Order: sequence, then C-alpha cells, then structure tokens
Amino acid sequence: MTSKPTLVRRLAAEALGTMLLIIAVVGSGVMATNLTQDVGLQLLANSGATVGALISLILMFGWVSGAHFNPVVTIAAKFLDDFTSRDIVPYVIAQTVGGCIGTVIANLMFDLDAITLSTKIRTGSNIWLSEAVATIGLLLVIFLISRSGRTSAVPFAVGVWIGGAYWFTSSTSLANPAVTLARSLTNTFAGIAPESVPMFILMQLVGLVIALVIINFIAPQTDNQ
Repeated sequence: MTSKPTLVRRLAAEALGTMLLIIAVVGSGVMATNLTQDVGLQLLANSGATVGALISLILMFGWVSGAHFNPVVTIAAKFLDDFTSRDIVPYVIAQTVGGCIGTVIANLMFDLDAITLSTKIRTGSNIWLSEAVATIGLLLVIFLISRSGRTSAVPFAVGVWIGGAYWFTSSTSLANPAVTLARSLTNTFAGIAPESVPMFILMQLVGLVIALVIINFIAPQTDNQ
C-alpha cells in the first residue's frame, strides 16, 4: 500500500490537472469556432471535449490529490470529508495558477496572444442563478455519490453533469472560481470578461453554501459511519 502523497505532490497534481482542464476547455472552443460558424455545433464540440478531458483527469489524478481542480470542491471537502483546513489555501492557489497557465498555453497553441482579456460579458440574474444551480449540482453529484460508497462512479458522473450543464444553464456552467478567473484571460469562445468574474465567483460560493446544507440534510455523515 502506498503512503499518502506529500502536499507538494498533491499541489502539483492539482495545478497540472487544472491546467490540462483549461487547455481542453479553451482549446476546444477555439478549434470549434475555427471549424464551424454554427454556435450549436461550437457548444457541442466544446462540451464534448470538456467531458472527455474531465473524466480522464479525475481518473488520472484522483488518487494523488483528490482531483478537485476547483476551489469550491476543496472547500466543500473540508466540511464534508476529511480534508485538512491548512491545505485549502495552497490547493486554491495551485488550481488558480494552473488554470491561468493552461489558458496561456491554449492561446499559444492556436497562435493567439498569450493573454488577451475577454470581452464576452456574461451578466444578468438568469446567468447568476445558473451558476449557483450548476455549482450546487456539481457538489451534490460529487459528495452524494461518494457518500453512497460508489466513489468509482464520481469521475464519470462529474463529467456527464458538467457536459449536460453546458446546455441546460444560461451561463454554460463554469461552476469553478479558478476556471472562471482563468477563462477571463482569453478572448475566445470560452472567455468571460473580467468584469463578469466577481459575480460568477460570488454565485458559485452561494451555490457552495446551499449545497453544504442540502448534502448534510439528505446524507448526514453519521448515516455512513
């Protein structure tokens, strides 16, 4: 039996995983717009690539770091699992830095400027509500399935949820503060204007709080001990 990975290894896994996730999200968005002008097909390509990458990355890094790739998942793990409080800030930093590096790499892969702030405004109460719903759903998928004992299903369930939420939310389900910030650095299909980022992150945090209440009500930890 292998020992628990060191914090440095876990942070490297979080940074690398988030970086590769963003490369998939941004890169597939650019490729889609290069191949077709049909917005529906663009979204289909973008969501499909994201689903595939997300499942693969969770399977790849889950045993090392938990494969959070998302600050709200890390914070939720503190309250719903045995995640250590002192590791939250390092995880969030690793995820954010990894995501931003991923955006730069994706931009360069398609011969774009390394950083170009997005001009895509995403605002409005409907979009903010969508981000809360997407985040709540993501956390319910992760932690309710985990508490049922079917942890091996989590990577696939997360990928399917995010892929579906691309289509049934008006925000296209960013549901991740690190990813949201990273996507502000590309003026491409997957971009989000920097001025839209604060409300997205706020609603993701609102979704986190609501999800914690729901999960602890539906499946309190004592039921699984």
